[in-house]
Amino acid sequence: MSNDVRTAVVADDHAKPWETVRRGLLLLVSSPAGAGKTSLSRRLAADYSDLILSISATTRAPRPGEEEGREYYFKSRAAFEAMIAAGELFEWAEVNGNLYGTPRAPVVATMEAGKDVLFDIDWQGACQVAEKAPDDSVRVFVLPPSWSDLARRLHARAQDSTEIIDQRLALGKREIAHWGEYDYVIVNKDFDRAYADLIHIYRAERMKPGRNPWLPEFVQGLGEE
Repeated sequence: MSNDVRTAVVADDHAKPWETVRRGLLLLVSSPAGAGKTSLSRRLAADYSDLILSISATTRAPRPGEEEGREYYFKSRAAFEAMIAAGELFEWAEVNGNLYGTPRAPVVATMEAGKDVLFDIDWQGACQVAEKAPDDSVRVFVLPPSWSDLARRLHARAQDSTEIIDQRLALGKREIAHWGEYDYVIVNKDFDRAYADLIHIYRAERMKPGRNPWLPEFVQGLGEE
């Protein structure tokens, strides 16, 4: 096979509609602090190039090792409130005295490019996004295998004071009460198993007919062959 023919075959293969024309989705992953949503989300985003991790803005101080624009966009309270006033946030909420929110422009640009957006997000934010984009949103709640395991994970991080950990655990009780609002629930007893479950959810949601506008024409073509 000549190089020209080989190139043409590769180009034709990449032009398959199921690989190039698809309606993007918003994958919203929530959990109480320490249950694993951030680790699961970042691995999924690293493994799937069509899935873009949404970076939130926050007024909380950076933790050791966190970088501006990687974990969060770190803002002063005044700057964050200015973003709210200007309508620049897709959603926002106050958690443990700190403000968290999703800048609107990157989400819109990603969706318009036909890619998916992954949110590592609390239940309040997930609710706001799902209300604004019900047809595009898929909500996944991650539960710990036990409450004692969740407390152990938070203490093992050694990132927060005992007072902050106690606040996070108290908040976690309230967050878990909203699990029934989600489309899927994963119990993160074993990370690899939980990650496999998240992959299955993501891939299945991508295959829904409403997210694949190429299907009617494709099926019509099959019938005409």
